[in-house]
Amino acid sequence: MPVAAKAFQLWLGGVAAGASIADVCRQSGIKRSTLAQQLVRGKVAESSVVSVARAYGVDPVAALANFHPFQDLAGGVKPPTHWELVSQVSYQDLLRALLGRSAPERQPLTALDPVPHASSVRNWIDAIDQAGDLRQSLSAASGVAPQNISAQLTANRLNPDLAVEAARLAGAGLTGGLVATGLLTPEEAGWAAGARARAIEDLTDAELVNVARDRLDALSKLLRRREQDDEQTNALWENLG
Repeated sequence: MPVAAKAFQLWLGGVAAGASIADVCRQSGIKRSTLAQQLVRGKVAESSVVSVARAYGVDPVAALANFHPFQDLAGGVKPPTHWELVSQVSYQDLLRALLGRSAPERQPLTALDPVPHASSVRNWIDAIDQAGDLRQSLSAASGVAPQNISAQLTANRLNPDLAVEAARLAGAGLTGGLVATGLLTPEEAGWAAGARARAIEDLTDAELVNVARDRLDALSKLLRRREQDDEQTNALWENLG
């Protein structure tokens, strides 16, 4: 849910006192036309708040906490669980970890692909969904239809307010979903440096194989769905042709 433009302008006056919108856009890297359109529509994207905060040396979590529905965000920062960390490791890195363990001398992971990765949002939801009904609970709490939530997860995205609400419902750290969606970096969310790599190293061989298998199964389903969509599109064009 984008933040109210009036609230954003009030906050901006304190963060960048005396700066014009052109100055703010130049400093933050936001296109002037983009921010102008958001202000005219009365809704400013959360990503704009984060970009401005970074540009002016303000903690992005503290910046978001100035706006509804993120008022409790700063107080809800806590270390991610082991499985949250694993969820934010790409399948490519999982395969590299497997190969490293099969080497004559075990090779630990030294660098990981950045977050978010191609399935980071769905993986994060699955990691915090201990009861198995988080999607339904999120729909009931937010008023967003289950199919709309499912569509967002399939597209590897989730509106920031929904990500925070999902964390609230699951009892997880409130910034975890903002990492999975790419709004915040792991460091901004309070995640320790190297935590994802350590989480992978802490997996047993069997656990690592199982996680990699599940990711590849999900990838296979996605690719098959895309192939079917392509086939249907091609058939439609042939019929029209």
